[in-house]
Amino acid sequence: MYFDTHAHYDDPQFDADREEVLAALADAGVELVVDPGSDVRSSRLAAEIAEKHGFVYAAAGIHPESAAEFTPDALAEIKALCRGGKVVAVGEIGLDYHYEDAAPREVQQKALYAQLELAGELGLPVIFHDREAHEDSLRAVRAFPGVKGVFHCYSGSLETARELLALGWHISFTGSITFKNARKAPEIVAAIPRERIMIETDSPYMAPTPFRGRRNDSSYIKYICEAAARFMGVSEAEAAKITLENGKRFYGIEKI
Repeated sequence: MYFDTHAHYDDPQFDADREEVLAALADAGVELVVDPGSDVRSSRLAAEIAEKHGFVYAAAGIHPESAAEFTPDALAEIKALCRGGKVVAVGEIGLDYHYEDAAPREVQQKALYAQLELAGELGLPVIFHDREAHEDSLRAVRAFPGVKGVFHCYSGSLETARELLALGWHISFTGSITFKNARKAPEIVAAIPRERIMIETDSPYMAPTPFRGRRNDSSYIKYICEAAARFMGVSEAEAAKITLENGKRFYGIEKI
């Protein structure tokens, strides 16, 4: 019923009970999951998890918080992983200007542009992380018109969303749309064309209301789907169907 299009089961927070959490997801109605890496190590682990579990797929990439680790050798390893059968996207990549001690912006941008070029070369979609870097993120997207992707955990404006949509990109929403202070979410979710919207948990982070502060996992995707359905003006079952089919089409997953 549900497709959690972005969940980090490679994260150390799942080291103690990863198999148990994944085994329980079918009973929670979760049919598909994509696990994006954030550096070479986590991308490799995400690919291993995907190979072990039929309903899990992976993405490989170097996150902006790991941009200092970006080297030609690292890019070569990401490229090799992306050629694997269950790696369906380049990601999680992007720009993050939130932290003062983050990699310099030019370092982040170098890693991002190289990976966007890789996505174009391989014909894969991109999972894009944009935090307080909207203008530079849009500039990067415009520089690669042949590359399409999804802005995950969307935090931008309605105007930026409309520009991304015009460029052929998708928009994905996390548990943040369930928060009481999510004032922009109803308008933005309602404005996204039905064929371009996806949902995700971003586990183990961003747990939705009423579970804020806990470790997140894909069983909580239903709460995000409920909020999205309310803002879209459709039933939860219809929202689940829409986002499931969108995710399968976006990632090129023909069968469950």
